[in-house]
Amino acid sequence: MIWYGLAALIIVIALLLWAGGLYFFKTAIRRTPKTFMVDNPNLKTEDADDELISSAADLQWLGAQDCKNVTIQSHDGLKLSGTWLASSNNSAKTVILAHGYSGKGREMAGFARFYAETLGYHVLMPDDRGHGQSEGEIIGFGWLDRKDYVQWVNWVLEYVGQTTDIILHGISMGGATVLMTGGEELPAQVRAIVSDCAYTSVEEELTFQLKQLYKLPAFPFIPVTSWITKWKAGYSFKEASALKQLARVKVPVLFIHGEADTFVPTEMVYRLYEACTMQKELLTIPSAGHGTAFQVDRKGYEAVLKAFLQKHVPDLNGSDEKYRDQVSSIR
Repeated sequence: MIWYGLAALIIVIALLLWAGGLYFFKTAIRRTPKTFMVDNPNLKTEDADDELISSAADLQWLGAQDCKNVTIQSHDGLKLSGTWLASSNNSAKTVILAHGYSGKGREMAGFARFYAETLGYHVLMPDDRGHGQSEGEIIGFGWLDRKDYVQWVNWVLEYVGQTTDIILHGISMGGATVLMTGGEELPAQVRAIVSDCAYTSVEEELTFQLKQLYKLPAFPFIPVTSWITKWKAGYSFKEASALKQLARVKVPVLFIHGEADTFVPTEMVYRLYEACTMQKELLTIPSAGHGTAFQVDRKGYEAVLKAFLQKHVPDLNGSDEKYRDQVSSIR
């Protein structure tokens, strides 16, 4: 009888763990309303406006621009959407902006405005799979998205021309996405990466959030949910690592993080920085929480970003006029 009771207890525990794993999978990985993000104290910063990333003025500015909706088809058959803003001066440079978890491309309006108005870049703002206008019921946390961003890079080269330089700039999940993308084989036109408040890996970030939101330990919930994610979504939390991908990045990287970030701990940026073997720079913003460095110290952020790009993505010198002739009709 004791053995029957023990077996029954094991079955009950296994079923509870499975149910818990399915719950966390649906909560974090499925395309569902992210209610745990609402009024999350770790996403609030006293020195920033209520809206993360872009102010109301930035969003209004973007709405007044002559943007174009563009699409690609992912390698696994999803229709992915993006917003294209052509340069007003036929620039020889393009930035691809990667948004954060549960966001969409147009929320990167503040960055788009800086790149377009100050630097004169073309701007592409994709909606990640499972976000915005893009198809997909699974959130890739950057790992599935890295292949999509390689495709977006190739789309830019086909649309603008082979002589453009390309920058990858992402925030939060987007920051991890551009690092993961940087670890893939990329065309030589990709010249630099800007990663703002990225996490080291999905496993570490979800472990941190499990403790923060639910007061639960990583084991056994993270391994069970990761196994379910591998089964249903095609990737595990451990393999989805920006830290590991950095070993394969071949371009300069600017790392940015808020020193008051309690959603993606600031300590993660120091490990990412140390793991990078290429030319690199690090900017931390005092008092900035998660995703608010650009708002808290926009002037300082823009100055460091501009200097980084001028150093690593110089002008095309004598080829500018030839380039402008080539792309004069792309708008």
